[in-house]
Amino acid sequence: MNTHPHSVDPDSTPRQSTGRVLMVRPAAFGFNPLTAASNMFQSRSDRADLAVRARAEFDHLVGRLREAGVAVRVVEDGTDPPKPDAVFPNNWISTHADGTIVIYPLEAATRRPERRPEILALLREQFRVSRIVDLSGFETQSSHLEGTGSLVLDRIHRKAYAARSSRTEPDRVHHWGLLMGYETVCFETIPLRGSPPYHTNVLLAIGHEWAVVGSALIRDAALRERILTQLRRDGHDTIELTPEQIENFAANLLELETPDGPLIVGSDRAWSAFRPEEIRRLEAHAGILSAPLEVIESVGGGSARCMMAEIFLPDRP
Repeated sequence: MNTHPHSVDPDSTPRQSTGRVLMVRPAAFGFNPLTAASNMFQSRSDRADLAVRARAEFDHLVGRLREAGVAVRVVEDGTDPPKPDAVFPNNWISTHADGTIVIYPLEAATRRPERRPEILALLREQFRVSRIVDLSGFETQSSHLEGTGSLVLDRIHRKAYAARSSRTEPDRVHHWGLLMGYETVCFETIPLRGSPPYHTNVLLAIGHEWAVVGSALIRDAALRERILTQLRRDGHDTIELTPEQIENFAANLLELETPDGPLIVGSDRAWSAFRPEEIRRLEAHAGILSAPLEVIESVGGGSARCMMAEIFLPDRP
């Protein structure tokens, strides 16, 4: 664990979740062999209707979120160049309550065109942006950090958890913590189906009062216990997940705010992996929203949390 002094003022009223998200409607969704090299969740498919089915799943999730009262800003993807993973914007951008936008270095070159200037312009137009921290240049050093896929944030306690992988370089994690004023907690993982989890949000999710974690995949036993103790000490009702639950995206959850209170968003596949008593524990803290994401999960290798980039930026005066 590395503690860094704050280089920016901490949020005056820190929040773990927000009621606003940015989502990118896919135009050229498909199997990406470059990302599949490190993502064991991806399965090749040559079906001609993949993009159509992915858009239908995307539209259904957006509809469910809006019905629940979440403010969803949808940006249409383009096909030139084709961006098979554009539906996962949280890997290249994160926003913060002090007005900061962070742009991240991505491992696969085919993903880098997802960082579209017009999306940044849209956010600048609608919200108050005080600074942009652009880390994408580290790609030239083959040093990567893929947004809130690599970093699972406890925004209230200013802690960032990160599982090391080819997409998550510890030096970049610690650099990010120094820039953002977060304590960083990096750990090695045990391989799952032959390779380490490609993103931290495959095995960890944190809400205001809850957390789910695949602690069995944390290699160092002493660090595993320290992380579990820290999560509980910070007030999170912590559910430990099995490897089988992780393989079904049970940790790929995101808490959002709605007019009726907090809501935990996950896929049908994720929620079906939980035991009834675990769902009851989570429902004690927030409502539950479920949506079918079969194509996006099986071909893209990501789930509901990966599809939503939270917007914490302040409103314009």
